[in-house]
Amino acid sequence: MIGKLKGLIDSYGEDYVILDVGGVGYQVHCASRTLQALPQPGGAAVLSIETYVREDQIKLFGFRSDLEREWFRLLQTVQGVGAKVALAVLSTLPPTDLANAIALRDKAAVARTPGVGPKVAERIVSELKDKAPGFADVDPAVVQLSGAIDSNRAPRPVTDAISALVNLGYGQPQAAAAIAAASRSAGESAETAQLIRLGLKELSK
Repeated sequence: MIGKLKGLIDSYGEDYVILDVGGVGYQVHCASRTLQALPQPGGAAVLSIETYVREDQIKLFGFRSDLEREWFRLLQTVQGVGAKVALAVLSTLPPTDLANAIALRDKAAVARTPGVGPKVAERIVSELKDKAPGFADVDPAVVQLSGAIDSNRAPRPVTDAISALVNLGYGQPQAAAAIAAASRSAGESAETAQLIRLGLKELSK
């Protein structure tokens, strides 16, 4: 199996690149974000490769990093997500943003992917939520709070405070992060109004 290719860019197609490795041109399918980051024809490139072998074809998928390839594999463990949808998700969200979105249960961010509806986005978030925090760069307390909100276990003042910040125009992940920080400093007995006030201070930093 091919795990990595290093060569020169020969040409580009709509969703693939031809990579010349020692005079052999490999057709490698990539996310649009990956294609945009590769050099002009003639430039050197290294791609992590995922090889698909079918009865009627061998298909190569290329990634700028092993982490991106790992997410390509993880996404396809979700029911209803194949290679095409996984590439579309990685075209919309780079690996770190995807990990953060899943860790924070931000289904809307995942659903921005063309061809991914709310149901598929929900499955991606719910089925990968236990794996994403390991790849995410968000505060574990925020991840924990997002999980509590998602499963209706968060205290009422906390959910009300987040809802208030969302109504003021802040995104759900931003609001959750601010209220998680506010909750840490104010303690578990804090009331909604106090959390909102402290949350707004966090957001203005």
